[in-house]
Amino acid sequence: MTVRWIFAGQLGELFDDGGPMLLIEAKSVLRRRPIHRAKAHLILSAIRHRAAELGDRVEFHQVESYSEVTTGRDDLEVVDPTSYAARRTVRRLGARILPSRGFVTTEEEFAAWATTRGNGRLLLEDFYRDTRMRTGLLMEGQAPAGGQWNYDHDNRQPPPKNAVSLGLPDPRWPVEDDIDAEVRADLDRWQAAGDIRLVGDDGPRRFAATGAEAGAALADFIKTRLGDFGTYEDATLTGDWTMAHSLLSAPMNLGLLDPRHVVETAAAEYANGNAPLASVEGFVRQIAGWRDYVWHLYWHLGEDYRTGHNALRATVDLPREFVELDAAAVEANCLRHSIGGLRERGWAHHIQRLMVIGNWALQRGYDPVQLNDWFTDMFVDGTPWVMPANVIGMSQHADGGIVATKPYASGGAYIDRMTDYCGGCRFNPKKRLGPDACPYTAGYWAFLDRVEPALRTNHRMAQPLAGLRRLADREDVVQQERERDGFH
Repeated sequence: MTVRWIFAGQLGELFDDGGPMLLIEAKSVLRRRPIHRAKAHLILSAIRHRAAELGDRVEFHQVESYSEVTTGRDDLEVVDPTSYAARRTVRRLGARILPSRGFVTTEEEFAAWATTRGNGRLLLEDFYRDTRMRTGLLMEGQAPAGGQWNYDHDNRQPPPKNAVSLGLPDPRWPVEDDIDAEVRADLDRWQAAGDIRLVGDDGPRRFAATGAEAGAALADFIKTRLGDFGTYEDATLTGDWTMAHSLLSAPMNLGLLDPRHVVETAAAEYANGNAPLASVEGFVRQIAGWRDYVWHLYWHLGEDYRTGHNALRATVDLPREFVELDAAAVEANCLRHSIGGLRERGWAHHIQRLMVIGNWALQRGYDPVQLNDWFTDMFVDGTPWVMPANVIGMSQHADGGIVATKPYASGGAYIDRMTDYCGGCRFNPKKRLGPDACPYTAGYWAFLDRVEPALRTNHRMAQPLAGLRRLADREDVVQQERERDGFH
């Protein structure tokens, strides 16, 4: 009889076909690099809760390394795991491999779609439309619901003027139990002994660690925030860290929710007249589109993608303020708030990640591999498969345009439009020179100056680079940013 070895990304019912299970908590996983405390807590809590749920059906081990349990066994089967390292391990052990699960599009379906693209780019929009046609999500026959594939024109609006928050009910938070208390005590002991290095605050657990909690979180989002998600999915308010976001990425990446069920539930709200199409489409796009897309790109682009690209020659080591999540040392209000929220919760929404944290790193030439690993370790939903296309590709343009056709760099004007951060900041987003020059606005021009040779042939950068060449104070701006004292 085979025993199914389930990994930390396979903790839900979707990965359970009813037979005996093997679950291993290996401390070595937490030793690889510094890790956010909220992330370590969530992973251990989810593993231990799943072991308790499975009861006599599970063989549960808490050990230093996987090999203590798996070496010499010939009874293992696995649902193909979610990293290159794990896949090498299970194949070396001779385990019976089942196709991967936990995504709307299977690996076989993606491969079949990719072969139809010939030598062309594997564009997200093409993949997303194919997925909707194949699954019937938000479709009316062969046409998209409402006659449009994309409702970004209606979505991605700035926050309401003078608002402190969106005024939505607080999300439904999980209630910690004895397992969480045990995890907290273990983390305290291991950190004190020097076994692991934790970063970030020891706040209450905010993300689902069980299937029941994840289901409740989904129901709460559908009821209270889905209708506003699309409109404000890119907006940020200092007093509202959740906005209308679902907070479901972490439980989905733990395998606690079937993403197909998630998007079908959202689509049903539109069909039943309970949620606007624009918001539902934006949410479905995030999961059936982008989430699946980066998963498949992880395998399609190969294991060397993470370390094999540095098109903009970014080599600056991550600063201490990032490594230690020291928000107090950061003066720019948007970055201080984003790093501070990350320190408190191990989470920030996608625009804070891309246009605040990622934009800062891009402008200053932080090493993309270091940044990729930092995102993986500091975010509760960070996994080896999630981050490469997001960080190496989209955020840092290190791949030279494989994932995104141009760098996601911007000055302070974008942040001023989409957030309320600038109103409380000592820097002026409209100024690029002087003591109150915004480090994003000035940093944008200094960035273009640095990477101009690499981007000269990129047609999407023709207009920004032409603007750079017309800048009368170009040399002064570049010198100012060269001399800027880190985060001040």
